[in-house]
Amino acid sequence: MAKYANVIIDISHEKLDKTFQYKVPGELQGNLTIGMQVEIPFGNGNRRSTGYIVELTDTPAYEVSRLKEITGVVKDSIPIESQLIALAGWMRKNYGATMNQALRTVLPIKQKTAVKKQRLVRLAIGQKKAAEWLASFEKKHNTARARLLSSLIEQSPLPYEVVTRRLHMTASVIRAMEGLGILTVEEKRTYRNPLGEMEQGGTRPVLNEGQKRIVEQVWQDFSKEQYHTYLLRGVTGSGKTAVYIEIIEKITGAGRQAIVLIPEIALTYQTVLRFYQRFGDRVSILNSKMSLGERYDQFERAKNGELDVMIGPRSALFTPFSNLGIIIIDEEHETSYKSETMPRYHARETAVERARMAGASVILGSATPSIESFYHARSGEYKLLELEKRIEEKPLPECYTVDLREELRRGNRSILSEKLQELMEQRLKNHQQIMLFINRRGLAGFVSCRACGHVMKCPHCDVSLSQHAGGSMVCHYCGYTQEMVTSCPECGSKYIGGFKAGTQKIEEVVKKRFPGTRVLRMDFDTTRRKDGYEKILSTFANQEADILIGTQMIVKGHDFPNVTLVGVLAADLSLHVSDFHGPERTFQLITQAAGRAGRGKFPGEVVIQTYSPEHYAIKLAAKQDYYKFYETETAYRNLMHYPPCGHMMVMMTASADEMTAFLSMELLAKKIQQAQDKGRLPGLYMIGPADAAVAKIKDIYRRVLYFKHQEYGTLVHMKDVLEQFINSHREFRNVAVQFDFDPMNGF
Repeated sequence: MAKYANVIIDISHEKLDKTFQYKVPGELQGNLTIGMQVEIPFGNGNRRSTGYIVELTDTPAYEVSRLKEITGVVKDSIPIESQLIALAGWMRKNYGATMNQALRTVLPIKQKTAVKKQRLVRLAIGQKKAAEWLASFEKKHNTARARLLSSLIEQSPLPYEVVTRRLHMTASVIRAMEGLGILTVEEKRTYRNPLGEMEQGGTRPVLNEGQKRIVEQVWQDFSKEQYHTYLLRGVTGSGKTAVYIEIIEKITGAGRQAIVLIPEIALTYQTVLRFYQRFGDRVSILNSKMSLGERYDQFERAKNGELDVMIGPRSALFTPFSNLGIIIIDEEHETSYKSETMPRYHARETAVERARMAGASVILGSATPSIESFYHARSGEYKLLELEKRIEEKPLPECYTVDLREELRRGNRSILSEKLQELMEQRLKNHQQIMLFINRRGLAGFVSCRACGHVMKCPHCDVSLSQHAGGSMVCHYCGYTQEMVTSCPECGSKYIGGFKAGTQKIEEVVKKRFPGTRVLRMDFDTTRRKDGYEKILSTFANQEADILIGTQMIVKGHDFPNVTLVGVLAADLSLHVSDFHGPERTFQLITQAAGRAGRGKFPGEVVIQTYSPEHYAIKLAAKQDYYKFYETETAYRNLMHYPPCGHMMVMMTASADEMTAFLSMELLAKKIQQAQDKGRLPGLYMIGPADAAVAKIKDIYRRVLYFKHQEYGTLVHMKDVLEQFINSHREFRNVAVQFDFDPMNGF
């Protein structure tokens, strides 16, 4: 039973670092928990104050005689802060971080920003005149103007951001229609409510029998206060978002609140309009483009009871709703739900824990659920719900697998296979759209010498430099840039250059093969500017381009009804990475890419180009056979004790001194080995130590050690013991040590 408690008095950005230690009186020992609000004497006058317990310990930080005692527990007052602090404590324990790191993740940061103004696009003419203009635009095939006018007839005003991002309208289209007197663009001061001026309305979708069945099951359980975690596996285009909205409406109608997590900012604007049409200004969003002050204001609105629904990426999970009823994680298989900074939490497990604390339900949705989630569903830990058919029973696209080795034998050296070229010609003749997907970016990958094999590397990081347009080579870890070399620095050969298989190279090939075709490229380089992403999507959505070439960002969640052909140009690039998730990510990417085809009135086709057509991930993705893939993949993981069939922990030591990083890791490995030799850690597998995948970043040397064990709790206990060992030994003064559980990308 802990004798001392560390307490924070004020929960704000400035005071998170400052804790005060108090003695725990005998009658309260064993009755206090992290997050609990307590009464304490504070300051010179011992004025009565309240604070939150963030740590319980048996070790006094100061002379015991100087410590004051906790007065008591605050009765009948369990604010949302208590729950979030308790959640931070759970994250600290389960993911290996300091309590301060966990608190900074969970609690909103207080920061002031300037007054915000919002632009609105408003219909400036009557309905009759608007209908006449609409008929004129449709007759002249002015697609973009017709779509915007149609939306304004249905709902006016619309926030400018929704018009540009959700409806994919460019500023020139808006200005042209403003010049015609059809609409006006107004500016209004707002209280940092990102989309608060949108009005409710719009058509209510009619759910099919499968969708109704799922809504009813979740609602019946909720009504009986049976809070479960559900896994909703719905094929691409099956209407999962409509199911989420219907369930949320029932739960918010019962006085509870909802959090909807979406993996990427682009998807927020694809779905937010539908949520607003149903929930009006009771819904808000978070995204990375918002300032800290804007984000803080959204959390304040939630805490003050002004919101019922929060939509956003991983950080929206910590919205301070005091009566949370449901957490929905859309595209739950996405790797962006795993934090890459301390604490390295996964939003899925953290959501389940928050729901448990709040008495709430969780829905995990995906067309290609993570192996971990489906494993939990199979074991009965999650409830499995399925939507096997697309809306209106539209067929899934037909998939063709092309062996690139055969193409080469037949003399085709193009990036585009003969099958893909043939289908592209058909689509272009029929004025239908095409998407070409490759999961890498840039003009080229690494720069190497074909004479001696030398690879150009960053002098500060243990990674190859990438060739970029404009004659430069760039390190994607630290940003180091140097001029493109014309001869090999090792052997002097002139045969040195990039491995050209990026989006820019594909764009060149497509334009040469199909001259006159309107081609768009969307990758990290073309979307760096703030409005780059929206401009490309709006151009493609308005059918002002025939072909969209892109990296992973084009295959996730976008709905373009005129796309009837998808080409997966390098299906196996994600297959052979040094990570056991490779086959799973390949299967998911191909399935998601295929899901972009045939969502409108015409059926879709998919061409999968690969050097590994016999690999189970490729074969089963072509068949869209998730069940068979799951069985095959879990058989491999069970053999290797990989998650979810076992658990992993990776520990990293990092130091500016190479020998310090090396010796500190050797010392930790030796301690574990000694415990194993004494039979203290049965069932533990240790791998390493070894250099990290990137052994040096910004002149910091990194070493890693992997552990595998059947029980997650055993690895957590090991982490606790290792942390105590590290904190008590001087050898680790100049060493940063980090832990990651069930890693998705490693260090």
